Amino acid sequence: MNNTPEPTIMIIFGSMGDLTWRKLAPALYNLFFDHKLPERFAVIGLDRVSQSQADFVRRMKDGANTFCRLGNVADEDWKPVEANLHYLSGDFGDPATYTALSQQIAAVEKAWASQANTIFYLATPPAIMETIVNGLGVAKLAHDRRRARIVVEKPFGHDLPSAIALNKLLSTVFHESQIYRIDHYLGKETVQNILAFRFANALFEPIWDRRYIDHVEITVAETVGVEHRGAYYEHAGALRDMIQNHLMQLLCLIAMEPMVSFDADDIRNKKLDVLRAIRPIPADQVDRFAVRGQYGAGQIEGAPVPAYCSEPGVAPDSSTETYAALKLYVDNWRWQDVPFYLRTGKRMSLACSTVAIQFRPVPHQSFPTSSQAAWNPNYLLIHIQPEQGILLRFQAKQPGSSFQLSPVDMSFTYSGTFKARSPDAYETLLIDAMIGDAMLFMRSDQVEQSWSDISPVLNAWSKTAPSGFPNYAAGSMGPQSADDLIAQDGRSWLPPEPLAGSSAAH
Repeated sequence: MNNTPEPTIMIIFGSMGDLTWRKLAPALYNLFFDHKLPERFAVIGLDRVSQSQADFVRRMKDGANTFCRLGNVADEDWKPVEANLHYLSGDFGDPATYTALSQQIAAVEKAWASQANTIFYLATPPAIMETIVNGLGVAKLAHDRRRARIVVEKPFGHDLPSAIALNKLLSTVFHESQIYRIDHYLGKETVQNILAFRFANALFEPIWDRRYIDHVEITVAETVGVEHRGAYYEHAGALRDMIQNHLMQLLCLIAMEPMVSFDADDIRNKKLDVLRAIRPIPADQVDRFAVRGQYGAGQIEGAPVPAYCSEPGVAPDSSTETYAALKLYVDNWRWQDVPFYLRTGKRMSLACSTVAIQFRPVPHQSFPTSSQAAWNPNYLLIHIQPEQGILLRFQAKQPGSSFQLSPVDMSFTYSGTFKARSPDAYETLLIDAMIGDAMLFMRSDQVEQSWSDISPVLNAWSKTAPSGFPNYAAGSMGPQSADDLIAQDGRSWLPPEPLAGSSAAH
């Protein structure tokens, strides 16, 4: 696939909002600075807010200044960007808004003397999506399947029925090949490198199955609370907000079969196979496979922080979970009876995203009992953030006359090995949308199957109020019930070991 985008016009619905300011503006500026945007590239900001062109330009520059890696964008560097920014204000439900948008797109193409790909980026609340999609359909702005694309932010629905309805809505105006459901986790370098690690190395793939792997742990821990998202989070919770998309996609990358080619649909088909193979959780046994928690008051890095129910926008008696853990099985030849433990939570003791592969113990201990005091099974730890890298822990003999085994590590960090800057996830995903590479984006059947997999838990939790909330203190690693979930199988959560050479290791 050609990695140089064709002339592109990106239309950002909700262009004066927080997502555009925090993520899209800095990502676009970084892409411009790195000469990755096409020579002919324009942004049309569209919002209900009545603002001037100057206000929009100022907002975009402030986002780049505040959040991009370069910071303090110089006026001379910003001028070429500013020249390609346009702003329209209008009601998303008014046909006149889409007429004005059509005219602006036509004016840009006339100035370029060429057609352009149009990317409609919905940086808006989900409730507005139907209005925008219908408006684009009536204005016939989506009819060109090759050139018109739509980028949709999560959440992709609230449950399985709403996800099906959302996909049906999108498909009434856009063909599936035009729809890019964005999950920023899939744009992270280390997430993509899971494919390279598994399938570009003969060393690991032969032992990547139930014969050698005891279990898999996927952890996404955050030290932050709900911040300014309290009103949204009250209707989402950790299971919907993180597990249904981010963690399930990580599970797919770990568990998928080798792809025949590096084709978007080939890879997405393999991931769908994993989701379809997940063993259904019996409705009457949800408590054996899922736990939830909510943080109370505590301390993060020595500073006191409030309980979830004291956060802005949160009901004082809220039963929304800020922590969720699942035990899942993938019923196929490769993974039969290997448990996958998934956990995520807010206000945890550290911020990290890791995948831990715990290998089975050696079948026979040949060494003297006295040498095995520090013996543990081998494991592989894939760090996704904040540092990016891979750690392999295995056994070696300690120096000396006696025979003593000790765990040792082999590790590398992407920052230490590759001197080039890793692009932000949004930079990667925006370029992929421009060139039409859908590999890192969710397909409709993946979204619906993922919702289907967690539906028994959602249904059970909706019918039974949690007891004992809050059940973990801010600054801890979650509720005791999460430790019990894995302990009932004779296992424990592996510590997220820092990588040698990383800031966390010192």
